[in-house]
Amino acid sequence: MDNPVPPRAAAPGPRRRDRHGRGMRGPVAPPQVPLAASRAEAFADLVQDSVDRLERRWPQLSEIDFLVLEVPRLDGTGTGDGWDVDVVPLGGTVPAREGRRARVVVYRRPVEIRTKGRDERAALVHEVVVEQVAELLGLTPETVDPRYGED
Repeated sequence: MDNPVPPRAAAPGPRRRDRHGRGMRGPVAPPQVPLAASRAEAFADLVQDSVDRLERRWPQLSEIDFLVLEVPRLDGTGTGDGWDVDVVPLGGTVPAREGRRARVVVYRRPVEIRTKGRDERAALVHEVVVEQVAELLGLTPETVDPRYGED
């Protein structure tokens, strides 16, 4: 007599591996842990940290919008003034107009390409923000941040 093979019983407890043997799927860390932040969010945080640092000395910066864009438009209209298309800008400014606040723009991808680590990226972001704020306020970068240019 043939003995039928009983169906395989499911293993007790949570499943440990997917069917391809690559382990569990899903987030590596909970959302509140910095590891879960995207590169764009981490970059925006660097810009905000730089702005917060400067606002202590220059309270009028609260009247300026700070934006992060992926890349500049290279048709000469990216920030309201023309530029050489052989040079990719790291940031730009848009002066205040009727009903619109002044803006400082930091371009994420060009900055990321020029830096290797988080500390180097944070330093370059701060330099770009200082330079753009200085341009809007009609000051030198050293006046906006006395530590500008220090390594």
